[in-house]
Amino acid sequence: MDSKSKTPKVAIPTPTIPSKPKFRFPTEMVDLPSKGIIYASNNPLSSGVIEMKYMTAKEEDIITNQAYIQKGIIVDKLLEALVVSEGVDISDLIVGDKNALLIASRVLGYGANYKFKYGGEDYTADLAALENKNFDESLFTKGENKFTFQTPHGENLIEFQLMTDKTEKKVEAELRGLKKLNKAVVPEMSTRMKHMILSVDGNEDKKDIRDFVDNYFLARDAKALRDYIADVQPDVDFSFERELSNGEIEVIDIPIGANFFFPDA
Repeated sequence: MDSKSKTPKVAIPTPTIPSKPKFRFPTEMVDLPSKGIIYASNNPLSSGVIEMKYMTAKEEDIITNQAYIQKGIIVDKLLEALVVSEGVDISDLIVGDKNALLIASRVLGYGANYKFKYGGEDYTADLAALENKNFDESLFTKGENKFTFQTPHGENLIEFQLMTDKTEKKVEAELRGLKKLNKAVVPEMSTRMKHMILSVDGNEDKKDIRDFVDNYFLARDAKALRDYIADVQPDVDFSFERELSNGEIEVIDIPIGANFFFPDA
């Protein structure tokens, strides 16, 4: 071999830096009991479906956060962390739809089996088997949270809205203020009505509505309105059948207890 011949070059491979593993979190689509009918068309809730991710250790930190527990905002913080759908404002949810997300978050976190006590007996409910209540869609105007009711005795025409999470917070804040003034009497039912009623006989003045509830709203008419709202409002059907000692079947509502998010408690 010629001593002047060049040694052939050998390509040295460039070392590759391993990329960070990509973890994809599984999600589920949750149907809202309202089917989204009650929300404005530009609200993402109007789709009637919400995408939620499974709970992780990070979300467990939320439900054990003492500051959140004291402020009573665990559920809100948890749902904000679990909802994947863009642009969703939890405070826009009507109560029934929020209940659906609450159930879904429990199932996605700790499974569908929920143990609870009722009448001194232990029961286990399958949360995944709960269905949304049927409701009369003809009573709804697309994109509008407004309904009418004629009181059977006072014959007042009342316009009302279903409670949203935002309205519920206003009621809770007012009740806290009233409790500071008088701990013995907290007018929860009438305060709730004052926030739900939008007009009485066409009068939308808030002061007049409060005056009507306090001084002119007959108790039997108020009960009739509450019953009507319960029928109208979309929600999760929490019904659970339990067998009594005599063999009869009693239908109860599944109680949401302290162990709902703490199954080992």
